[in-house]
Amino acid sequence: MGGLHGKVAFITGGARGQGRAHAIRLALDGADIVIVDNLADIATVPRSGATQADLDETVKAVEHLDRRIIAKQVDVRDLDGLQSAIDESVADFGRLDIVVANAGIMAQPRFSWEFSAEEWNTTLDINLTGVWQTTKVAIPHILSGGRGGAIVLTSSVAGLKGYPTYSNYVAAKHGVIGLMKTLAQELGQSNVRVNALLPSTVNTPMVQYEDFWKAIRPDLENPTIEDAKETFNEWVLLPNAGFVEPEDAAAAVAWLVSDEARFVTGMDLRVDGGFFVK
Repeated sequence: MGGLHGKVAFITGGARGQGRAHAIRLALDGADIVIVDNLADIATVPRSGATQADLDETVKAVEHLDRRIIAKQVDVRDLDGLQSAIDESVADFGRLDIVVANAGIMAQPRFSWEFSAEEWNTTLDINLTGVWQTTKVAIPHILSGGRGGAIVLTSSVAGLKGYPTYSNYVAAKHGVIGLMKTLAQELGQSNVRVNALLPSTVNTPMVQYEDFWKAIRPDLENPTIEDAKETFNEWVLLPNAGFVEPEDAAAAVAWLVSDEARFVTGMDLRVDGGFFVK
């Protein structure tokens, strides 16, 4: 730890879940942090969005580590908002070295042909186009620094295989991997590394709701999160690894953006307890 001193990291979806874990871990490793989150409910998502209180909690956690942090309310679908947030933050901190395009959603599960256009488009707009927009506003700042940098795009094991009733999510996460590979090719000669994080089910608000548990345990009338965990544990190789904790995902990100991974680019790193190969 401590290898990121003097560097600045930009993280989307930073108010809670994986985004908060990434912010805390990179701050622990010495980075100053910029986070954005939309802080709003999304009509196609069957659970509440992050709140100002969530964002404030992330800020307090980073400040407790004696690191600087800028936090702004921005939706990754808002290109102008992202541009303003990153421009203002670089003006304050003087540089940008790391990007973690983490913001994402999961809509109500349905068969592919049953999704509404809004459900399909909103998922793609946030989970894929939002990732591209994040890189679009951030990369020029990294390049202007002339120091190289590291970018991590959050995909999923759903970026490698299909999942019935989640086709919008699956399509977006496959797209993120394609974007990652292309950016790695485009930025390699500038010493900017680009990789993708592919977690399995992470124990965050994204999966902490009843309809998700029912999709995993249709055999039960009123399944709980523990019932869902039981099933996920059967789907992985390592014991009790059915739910990845946010801190496990953050540890992988911390490695990917560190100098220890200085020759790692264009890679999709699975953090899944062996789910994909079982």
